[in-house]
Amino acid sequence: MSAVSTDMGPTTDPQPEKKWRRRSLVAIAILLPLTLAETSYESAREWLHGEDLITRDVDFGQSVAFGGSDWKLADLRGGKAGRLPDHAFAVIATFTVTIDDPDLQKQWLGCKLMLTDAAGRRWLPDVVAGLGLPQGVMNCTSAIFSGAKKGDVLTIGDTFIVPEDAIKTIRPAVGLGSERPWYLRFQRPPR
Repeated sequence: MSAVSTDMGPTTDPQPEKKWRRRSLVAIAILLPLTLAETSYESAREWLHGEDLITRDVDFGQSVAFGGSDWKLADLRGGKAGRLPDHAFAVIATFTVTIDDPDLQKQWLGCKLMLTDAAGRRWLPDVVAGLGLPQGVMNCTSAIFSGAKKGDVLTIGDTFIVPEDAIKTIRPAVGLGSERPWYLRFQRPPR
């Protein structure tokens, strides 16, 4: 009979392996949050530049430099017009805009006229059957491609449909891509 050897060969020290495991876990604990923060930062930055988030309030009659032009609320009027649903009103907001920087395709990219109310709701322009803009009033897109020069005064406006409960607190607002996340919100004309 032969004797069986119980010698397993040279023994390896498990300490270096445990040390590397711990280091790897620590590295993951540090790098994972950093990676998430980096990707979230880019997403948040893009979101901020695409949304109208921070209000600059403007008194009625005041002209404010915004997006290379001076904006002033000219008129805000509304009522029943065309074929509207029950408890809805058509509103037309118009602005006089004095052009300072005629590169409107750059300055006004993403131009957005809107209405806001005291509850924080927003309405974008809408088509009202049987109601058009007054003579000489352009929407944002028409103005951008109008070929306006420095010093020109344009009348910009649009139509909106708003619920009856918002009529007393609506305020016109303007957002431009070159100014985001800032946007202008104008006080209503005095009655």
